[in-house]
Amino acid sequence: MNIIYCISGLGVDERAFSHLKIDGYELKVIQWLEPYDRETMYSYAERMRADITTEKPILMGLSFGGMLCMEIAKQIPVSKIILISSIKTSLELPRWMKTVARFKLNKILPVGSSKLTEPFQNRMLGASSEEEKTIAAHYRKNANKKYVKWAVKQALNWKNDFQHPRIYHIHGDNDKMFPIGKLKPTYTLKDAGHFMIMNRADEVSECINEILRMP
Repeated sequence: MNIIYCISGLGVDERAFSHLKIDGYELKVIQWLEPYDRETMYSYAERMRADITTEKPILMGLSFGGMLCMEIAKQIPVSKIILISSIKTSLELPRWMKTVARFKLNKILPVGSSKLTEPFQNRMLGASSEEEKTIAAHYRKNANKKYVKWAVKQALNWKNDFQHPRIYHIHGDNDKMFPIGKLKPTYTLKDAGHFMIMNRADEVSECINEILRMP
């Protein structure tokens, strides 16, 4: 069976892809690694791609995982890149992230979660139902703090102008994490937020299956 190599979002595991229904492909999730001190995103991607054994693989990245897919595609030939709720280049970084990076607010803001920050975090994710909020809370509670701190810094300061010729981008027009204003996705899901891979999984799956049928 053909393989799609998947990289999940920040602090999220393979369950992020569990609701997808993809025809004729195995979804192989590349597990997050413990980052080295002062490790660059490029170097981290180099270690992540050790799990890729297929020539010219298909990569699929969710949110921060999509940015890692772009870094991997700089290093090895890939046939397709599928981005879900993510961005292609640093020009697409939203204004709020640029502001946080400029003033280095990530150094003073808490990495974890609290009763005060959870409503804001859920809104950014687009987690609205009780089930979605429970899943989001579980991810936040169990995320590796060292990895999260490193990943937030890398995302905020990402520098990339590389664009692969076969990038397919699926995005929700109500995404609060990466607002659609700066983006030009291949597929736009109306009223979908950043959590759409789980709460709009059927529609996301339709888009992915259509992409996979393309030559």
